[in-house]
Amino acid sequence: MFLKFLPRDINFFDLFDKQVSYAVEAAKYFKVIVAKGTFDEESLRQMKAFEHRGDEGAYAIITQLNKTFITPFDREDIHSLAKEIDDIVDMIYTIVNRLKVYNLSSVDKNLLEFASVIEQAVLLVASAVKGLRNMKNITSIMDSCREINRLENVGDTMRDTVLAGLFEDGRDAISIIKWKEIYEDAETVLDICEDVAHVVEAIVVKQA
Repeated sequence: MFLKFLPRDINFFDLFDKQVSYAVEAAKYFKVIVAKGTFDEESLRQMKAFEHRGDEGAYAIITQLNKTFITPFDREDIHSLAKEIDDIVDMIYTIVNRLKVYNLSSVDKNLLEFASVIEQAVLLVASAVKGLRNMKNITSIMDSCREINRLENVGDTMRDTVLAGLFEDGRDAISIIKWKEIYEDAETVLDICEDVAHVVEAIVVKQA
């Protein structure tokens, strides 16, 4: 009877690797379209596809979690990690959707800088998450988490700087409102990356 609770061909590390790969793809694509300043139906469709795959990845993890008695680390940490990774892709999609809705089809150097930092942070998230497969990589995992935290602080500074600039460059009020929301959402992506890092750090501490 107990055997039915044992994991059969279920590898949570593989599931997390797949899920976080969608976040990396979304971050890379976001940087590409921001560099082009093109936020049309096609770019939104592509980002929606990443968002959909991210949802499926999170759903697969939660589904297996509900079926599995034995897990590689705490169940609540598995659930939190899956949710936070999914939130990264969701927020990037939200930004692209708003860029299209607000008709902001132009190259913006500030957003491009954000996109670059977001890409770096998401790549570090992937490194940290994949490192959980082998706890001999604790130093590497924690280094990635610390760098994510640093990039989040960089994002805070960038946000404050660009928001201050919005009120000094003579833009109209509607444009200021639109870009203010976009920049704040971009920084939120970095906040979520930091949230992932905190979950990973908690897992490492518990497993050490």
